[in-house]
Amino acid sequence: MPEPTRDVVGYGADVPFADFPDGARLAVNFVLNVEEGSEPSIADGDGYTENRLTDSSVDLGSTRDLAAEGLFEYGSRAGFWRVHREFQRRGLPLTIFACALALERNPAITQAIVDAAYDVCSHGYRWENHRTMDEVTERQRIALAVESFERTIGRQPPGWYCRYGPSVNTRRLLVEHGGFRYDSDAYNDDIPYWDRVGDEAHLVVPYSLATNDAKLLTSTGSDWASFINDGVDVLLSEGRTKPKLMSIGLHPRIVGQPARFAGLLRVLDHVTSAREVWITSRIAIAEHWAATHPAE
Repeated sequence: MPEPTRDVVGYGADVPFADFPDGARLAVNFVLNVEEGSEPSIADGDGYTENRLTDSSVDLGSTRDLAAEGLFEYGSRAGFWRVHREFQRRGLPLTIFACALALERNPAITQAIVDAAYDVCSHGYRWENHRTMDEVTERQRIALAVESFERTIGRQPPGWYCRYGPSVNTRRLLVEHGGFRYDSDAYNDDIPYWDRVGDEAHLVVPYSLATNDAKLLTSTGSDWASFINDGVDVLLSEGRTKPKLMSIGLHPRIVGQPARFAGLLRVLDHVTSAREVWITSRIAIAEHWAATHPAE
């Protein structure tokens, strides 16, 4: 099969009018990445302990790193609940980028997600690198993830997002599997767009690593909040004529830490007080785009 081709042009100067509900000038989607318990670990036979996107910079090689495991566990034991309570208190929608194994191993979090009716997007079966998989393995992992979600949350998630980046086969395999209404394996735009996969049109809802709480590993909550809020203000200004999307990526083990959580509170205060902001779920954005900007 031919590999995907690059598109460095996109919409160019002719950006479509998003036509968000109620005349909103900006759509904001908060994404909580639930990965804890699905990351590579010696206990799961991976040969090393994952410590990326944590406060650890120690490499113990093939020695089991209980400290790094604990940094992940903080996210599922405490961080998730801190974020969950705040979004419930404010009555705000939240999208969960969930690794299927993480939900299998934490029924309490799974039940909270179901009870809150959070939007769920598949983050793979595990927090693993699809870009290194051969086609046969990746096809199996996609099917395994879907089967797991059908058991834990009772349905297949409508969207997909790989860890960091997809393989050259991922999008085609998602379309082949069926049931996915969009993927977010792209960082190349501020609004959704349609891609062509074989004879089918496939919706892409771009994500962002720029507006992500990973920056909190090297900055303060106040600095991060100012950075995010500046982006909100710029997009609100542009939104007078060209409304855009902002994805704000969160991790329970990062922003769920109290000192960093203070930064999230500042961001939530800012976006909820701003006029003409549509705080929404990822599937709502996908459905809106498909309805107002159908594939040609």
